[in-house]
Amino acid sequence: MRKADLVAAISEKTGVPKVDVLVTLETFFKEVKNSLADGENVYVRGFGSFIVKKRAKKIGRHIKKNKAIEIPEHYIPAFKPAKVFVEQVKDNVTALPEEDGE
Repeated sequence: MRKADLVAAISEKTGVPKVDVLVTLETFFKEVKNSLADGENVYVRGFGSFIVKKRAKKIGRHIKKNKAIEIPEHYIPAFKPAKVFVEQVKDNVTALPEEDGE
């Protein structure tokens, strides 16, 4: 499902115009990104948590030069689904649909 499909589904189920649904989704995404960029986690009860994870520094390899390089510690965004979300997916998905060549 793509963003356009999500907007269409929400619009159809709620009766809200697609333009308004799109603006709402875009605003939600923007607020989540801004919160994570500020180091704040976002918790959506029953759905999951958008969190900032710290990656420790480590030694990597530059393959072309065959040299060790240090990768400094850094932060990445992550999503942790709620238990009810995980259970719903686990109970309802029997097999993954075929990829459509994306």
